[in-house]
Amino acid sequence: MFDGSGNLARASALFLQTAEYTADELHGRPYTDIIRGFDSLQDLYLACARLESDALNFPVIEVKTKGGEWTATEAFAVQALSGGQAQYTLLYLPHFKKNRPSILQQFSDSFMRNVNLGIMVFDTNYRLVEISHMACEILGHKRECLLNKPIDQLFESSSGDFQLVISSLLGGTVVRNHPVLWQNGARRYDLLIDSNMLRDTSGAIAGAYIIVKDVSNLRSLEAQLHRSDRLAMIGQIAAGTAHEIRNPLTSIKGFIQLLQSALESRNLEREVGYLSIVQSEIDRINELVNEFLLLGKRKDTSYRPTSVAQTIHNILPIIMSEANLHSITVNYLVADNLPPVHADSELLKQVFLNICKNAIEAMEENGVLTIVERLSDDQMIHIDIHDTGSGIPEYLMDKIFDPFFTTKENGTGLGLAVCQRIVHDMGGQITVSSGTGGTTFTISLPAMV
Repeated sequence: MFDGSGNLARASALFLQTAEYTADELHGRPYTDIIRGFDSLQDLYLACARLESDALNFPVIEVKTKGGEWTATEAFAVQALSGGQAQYTLLYLPHFKKNRPSILQQFSDSFMRNVNLGIMVFDTNYRLVEISHMACEILGHKRECLLNKPIDQLFESSSGDFQLVISSLLGGTVVRNHPVLWQNGARRYDLLIDSNMLRDTSGAIAGAYIIVKDVSNLRSLEAQLHRSDRLAMIGQIAAGTAHEIRNPLTSIKGFIQLLQSALESRNLEREVGYLSIVQSEIDRINELVNEFLLLGKRKDTSYRPTSVAQTIHNILPIIMSEANLHSITVNYLVADNLPPVHADSELLKQVFLNICKNAIEAMEENGVLTIVERLSDDQMIHIDIHDTGSGIPEYLMDKIFDPFFTTKENGTGLGLAVCQRIVHDMGGQITVSSGTGGTTFTISLPAMV
C-alpha cells in the first residue's frame, strides 16, 4: 500500500518474505525504489482500468528484492481517494525466482538478451510487454524505459512505412521482410520487418509481435562488392593504357618546357603564361593516371605489425599545419595500449591524410577536427575522424565512395575510392555517419591478437 506521495506505507507478510525485506526497511520508501515498469502508480492504475473484464493477462511490473534482483510479475492496482489525495494498493502474483529457473526459462532469458534480432511483444492494448536487447539498441533506449509504453510512443518519430507495419498488428495483417530505413541519431539501420499476431488456446487474439532483422552490414557488403567490381574494371583499363598515356605526355611536357624557354628569351610573357597553364593541366592528367594505377593494382606493399597511434603521430604535424591554414582546431584522443594492426604504414598515412584533409575542407573557420582511437570488444581498432561541418546530404551518402563522384570543383572523385580500396585490402572497412552536427568517418581494422 502506498500513500498519497507514492511512498510505501504498508506491505504484506508474503511480500516481505519473498522480497527478503523487513517492514522497517521498506516503510516510507518511494515507489520507484522497489518497482519499475511504469512511470507512476497512476499509469499502472490506468493500465489496469483499461483491461477487459475477462482479461487473462495483467500488466507486468518488475519488483526489486533486497539482493538487488529485478523480477517480473503480473500486478493489479486499486485507487482510493483520501483527503483529496490518491492512494494505491498494489496486488501482485509472487513470482519471485526463489528456485533455479527451468531450462526453458533460462533459454528464454538468454535468447532475449543475446539473439541477433530485434524482438518486440505487445499486448492487446498495444503496450510493449517484452523486448530484446538488440531492439533496445535499435530504438536507442534502455529496456526499463520502453516496457509498458504504448506503441505510438515507441515509434512517434518513425517514418510512415514503419507506421504502416505496426498500425495493423492486431487486425490480421501478416508482414514478411518489409524493408525499412531507420535512423537513430547519426546511425542508420537497414531493417527487414516481420510481424504477426499471437493467439491463445481458444483462438482469440492475445497480442502481437514484431521481429526486426538488421541487414545494414549485408547492404554495406553488397555495395562494397559492387564498388570493388567497378574499381577492378577501372584498374584493368588503367593498367593497359597508363603507359600509352604517360609516354606522349612526357614528350609533350618536354617540348613545352623548351618552347617556354624560347618564348621567355623573346619576352613573350603572355604566351609563356599560356604554356604554364598547359603544363599544370598535364601535371593534373599525370596525377589522375597515378590514381588510376593505384586503383587497378597494389603498389609494392610492406604489411607488418603497425601501430595506429604511431602512424597518426607521424602525420599529425601535417594535419595540424593544414588545419591552421583554415583556422581549424584539432583534437587527438589517444587510446592506451592499443594492439598493432597488420598493415602498410605508408598506405595508412595516405588514408588518414586524405580523410582528414576532406574533413578540414568541409568546415568553415573555427571548426573542430576530432580524431579518436578506440578498441571494440570484437578486437577491431576504430579510428573516428569527426568534423563539425554541415554534414553530407542524405541523398549523397550512398555515392561518396563511387569512383569519379566529387562535390569539389577541382576534385577527381578518386580519393575516397582509393582509401576504401587500401583499407579493404588490409581486412578492414570505412563507414560514415552524418548529421547536422557534422560527419564522422570511421576506419576499422582488425587488431593483431
